[in-house]
Amino acid sequence: MKKILIVEDDFASQLMLELMIEDFCKLPLIATNGMDAVRLCKENPDIDIVLMDIKMPELDGYEATKKIREFNKDIIIISQTSYAFPEDRENSITAGCNDYISKPYSQNELMKLLKKWTKNNKVL
Repeated sequence: MKKILIVEDDFASQLMLELMIEDFCKLPLIATNGMDAVRLCKENPDIDIVLMDIKMPELDGYEATKKIREFNKDIIIISQTSYAFPEDRENSITAGCNDYISKPYSQNELMKLLKKWTKNNKVL
């Protein structure tokens, strides 16, 4: 099982993600804003994957990702956003995300992305 941090300020989206990833992670950590995401990544250096919402209160996903990258270069961060413009993917990668997925997405799309970043039960 992977240790996954869901960074999402919308409760319904949090629950949906928890259900979508239950084959990868039974008890994900939850952060409702970017500041909590940074704190949880510092407190839990064994997190494998972060599902980072971009639009959040206090500290957006781009800035949270940049702060996480200051102390953890290896963690897999996948940005998730309802914005679907080409520059959103580029902004995510520039901020330090490994990959990007645009909302709304299916469980199948998310599973393909998670499998892309894991192999033989190891994070790539």
